[in-house]
Amino acid sequence: MPADLAVIGLGPFGLPLAQAAVAAGISTLGYRTGPEPGDLSPAELRRMLSGGFRHATTPAELGRVRTAVICAPTHRGADGGLDLSQVAAAARTLGAHLRPHTTVILESSVPAGTTEEFLRPLLEEGSGLRAGRDFHLAYSPSRVDPGNRVFTPANTPKVIGGLTSACTESAAAFYGRLTDKVVRARGLREAETVQLLETNFRHVNIALVNEMAVLCHDLGVDLWDVIRCAETKPFGFEAFRPGPGVGGHGVPQDLTGHGGRTLRMVELAQQVNSQMPGYVVRRAATLLNEHGKSARAARVLLLGVTYKPDLADQQGTPAREIAVRLMELGASVSYHDPHVPSWNVLDRPVPRADSLYEAAADADLTILLQQHRTYDLQGLSVKAQLLLDTRGATPTGAAHRL
Repeated sequence: MPADLAVIGLGPFGLPLAQAAVAAGISTLGYRTGPEPGDLSPAELRRMLSGGFRHATTPAELGRVRTAVICAPTHRGADGGLDLSQVAAAARTLGAHLRPHTTVILESSVPAGTTEEFLRPLLEEGSGLRAGRDFHLAYSPSRVDPGNRVFTPANTPKVIGGLTSACTESAAAFYGRLTDKVVRARGLREAETVQLLETNFRHVNIALVNEMAVLCHDLGVDLWDVIRCAETKPFGFEAFRPGPGVGGHGVPQDLTGHGGRTLRMVELAQQVNSQMPGYVVRRAATLLNEHGKSARAARVLLLGVTYKPDLADQQGTPAREIAVRLMELGASVSYHDPHVPSWNVLDRPVPRADSLYEAAADADLTILLQQHRTYDLQGLSVKAQLLLDTRGATPTGAAHRL
């Protein structure tokens, strides 16, 4: 049975798009590009299936849709650049079955110029059709914020940039069925660069506040109080908070894809943020030493090993590097996370604490890495022998803060 929409790639960008489309009454076909992690509860999956969602059984089904959105993941490759192999595979699969008048939209995180210079030739070669003449081609940066209960696809504006004005309007007509507001960029490259700016904005500002955290600790200044006061300024300031590192699916880009030009600020931000797991471990070792204990053979409990609160997603979580560094110091590491039933580090299972309070009381040091809503931080601060809070979530004076 034909569908209105094909979502190619059911990972962190594609799955929320498919959910939003089904909720808007759009019959949706899902096509996996690889082993992509799904984060749907059985109830959510039942709602999608009853709303008209179904998985493609053959690639040929992609040729019977009006709109195809490519949401294939683009992780950082061994050379430091974004790996576009799954985008290429999706394009070849779609191109082999692409029909005239279809609207093709790319939502993957890519360098500026990718849609026109990389995706377009693959689609045209596979289909024998011309973009802008026989089918529409556009880019839209994904604005997924997992777990956000305030901003949903319906009330988050969607940016669209097309190869031609007709391409832009066709893509805008599709997204107009999902969101209250569609913003038209001047073209493909402008829309792609919106994604670049939004992702890098997050990473640069997190790097700034992470550096402030290190500085304020050295100066004996309460950074969390500084942020509390600063965010009362009604203009020119947006509050970011430090943490043990930066996770998530939005990869910061210091290469624009043109002549190897770098964004020096982003490059520096990556260096700062990549140092935070090591800084957390150094703080942990210092705390243990101050209380007459050595990191070697110390029992360390990690609380929250996901990259974001109240989600199971571990993409880019700093918890993994922190665990590795603690193990290298000779510490005995265990963890607790209500969303992660089992966890492996260095291909070895990490012991999971069944009773949170008993584990915190038994551990020489408990490190809060992610503040899931289920954690009673006041109670934990009473039970734990030593508590290092990397999120500033515990009551003032109840723990050692980052």
